[in-house]
Amino acid sequence: MSQKMTKPHIKMTKDDHERLARLASFAADRVPEVASFLADEVDRAKIVGDRACVSGLVQMGSQVEFRDDTTGKVQTVTLVYPGEADIEQGRVSVLTPIGAALIGLTLGQSMDWLTRTGTVKRLTVLDVKVPELV
Repeated sequence: MSQKMTKPHIKMTKDDHERLARLASFAADRVPEVASFLADEVDRAKIVGDRACVSGLVQMGSQVEFRDDTTGKVQTVTLVYPGEADIEQGRVSVLTPIGAALIGLTLGQSMDWLTRTGTVKRLTVLDVKVPELV
């Protein structure tokens, strides 16, 4: 399963970076593969300041439209913390393979990610609506 995965440069707000680093550490025992992937993403992200309104940046609370480049299927989801996840409402946890792959991407970027079954898929971000500042 040593398939080469493409990882573009990603960015995170300081707040997301700190909270996601803690979340990845906390979840390491419960969902080790996803927690490890999220920790890797946090480690390689460039920090872009506080809850910045970075145009087109997928951050926590963002509504993201993306395409599964394997199937061509387009989906819109809101990226949330695990306790807020509700797949029926399109609220996807950052502690899922797809959520961890989306965080930190910007409009137009593509990212390879590993499904729970071990298949490598590729997604492309088509649109990002930045969350309202709380």
